[in-house]
Amino acid sequence: MSFPLSSSLLDAVVLSVLEQEDAYGYRITHVVRSRLDVSESTMYPVLRRLEKNNCLTVYDRAIDGRNRRYYAITPAGRQQLADYRRDWHVYRTGIESLLFSGGTSHESN
Repeated sequence: MSFPLSSSLLDAVVLSVLEQEDAYGYRITHVVRSRLDVSESTMYPVLRRLEKNNCLTVYDRAIDGRNRRYYAITPAGRQQLADYRRDWHVYRTGIESLLFSGGTSHESN
């Protein structure tokens, strides 16, 4: 894709993945990479930023004798995701208006 992904958009995508269920870093990365062209090294700073901003909590779970770090969305993260979705709708509508109709309005003045 030739359009760069902003940090806000990556935050929204990660929160959306975690809205469904708690997940560990590799799983989150796998889900996001199945749809977007991002490197694995991009995802961990996103997770740390979201945790720092109280959008995620972190806990460890023992799996096959090893600890695996899981991420869970917080109520603040759910609110942030709702805000991102609202902002995305406005953004997408404006961009599509410009790209597909040249920004011309169908309303009469």
